[in-house]
Amino acid sequence: MAYWEANRLREKKINKQLLLGLPIGLLFAVPVLILLFSSKLSGKFERALTEANSQSSPIILMIAVICIAVFVAVFYKRTQWEQREQHYLELKAREKEEPIDNKQ
Repeated sequence: MAYWEANRLREKKINKQLLLGLPIGLLFAVPVLILLFSSKLSGKFERALTEANSQSSPIILMIAVICIAVFVAVFYKRTQWEQREQHYLELKAREKEEPIDNKQ
């Protein structure tokens, strides 16, 4: 509880959430790239590939994958922060309701 009191505002910052949540975000974004490139290499879906190549550019695809990774990273860490903050507030409320008697 002391750790959370000291670091809760620092962990709420978007930079910290992005940095710590990026591996989780990449777990969602990298499979998209793997599926895309594996389908290009296999050549099984030639018609779909020609359609996709004519309508989108690789730059837009990379921007979309980066946006997915950033969104998932921030969303994941923000959710974790809110859960920890809720638990902290519940513990503080319980502490105020039941003062600890040290005279035993």
